Amino acid sequence: MQTQFTMHSVDFSNQVKGRLVPATVWLPKGLSEPRPLILVGHGGSGHKKSNLVLDIAKALVENFGLVVAAIDGPVHGDRRKEFADGPVVRAEFRDLWTNGSSVDPMVEDWITTIDYLCRMPEVNSNAIGWYGISMGTSYGIPVVAADQRIKCAALGMWGTTRLPIDRLIKDAKDIHVPVLFQIKTGDEIFNSEGQTELFNFIASQNKKLVSYPGGHTDPAGEQLKDIVEFLVSYLLPSK
Repeated sequence: MQTQFTMHSVDFSNQVKGRLVPATVWLPKGLSEPRPLILVGHGGSGHKKSNLVLDIAKALVENFGLVVAAIDGPVHGDRRKEFADGPVVRAEFRDLWTNGSSVDPMVEDWITTIDYLCRMPEVNSNAIGWYGISMGTSYGIPVVAADQRIKCAALGMWGTTRLPIDRLIKDAKDIHVPVLFQIKTGDEIFNSEGQTELFNFIASQNKKLVSYPGGHTDPAGEQLKDIVEFLVSYLLPSK
């Protein structure tokens, strides 16, 4: 019978070049040894404690005893003077993405956060994975390319039709870890052709493209199950 773990969370923050980087880590109680870490990039209308993050945290922490962490995006969550989510934040993110100024800061913010997490006794710094679809892919591809500590990545629901794209293509060509890339056939934001093109730029020889029905919504059901199984298979290979 699979062990069930009790999940608890800890909020923390780091300062990176004057930017406050709010973060949360979810851990199983009563850890007796360091555990694999999953970094989660939330979507463009969410924040570090959005349902997308909580869904994967609950599945990985409670069922497998992994550690999960997320930070707020550049105009998201606790980085804002007043909290907001949904369409307003999504519109601000799209404007920020278009001017191209947010990628390097987000990579720096994530690397500083990973450094912090790797100093935690609960974290196995040799077993780190990434999960992020939509905005979690737009920033995730540069982060995975930049940090060799990340051993596998579940990505998707982003494509070459969202400009600028040169940076993502360049970074995708520097990704060599195992990749699961997911597409929704009814995605109203990114067409399948553009998403497949971005997948094809990923240099990894161990990558898989999977399509699911539905629109540009948070992973659930079979899609979420596949993400969990992918991450567990590479970070807890005995499972």
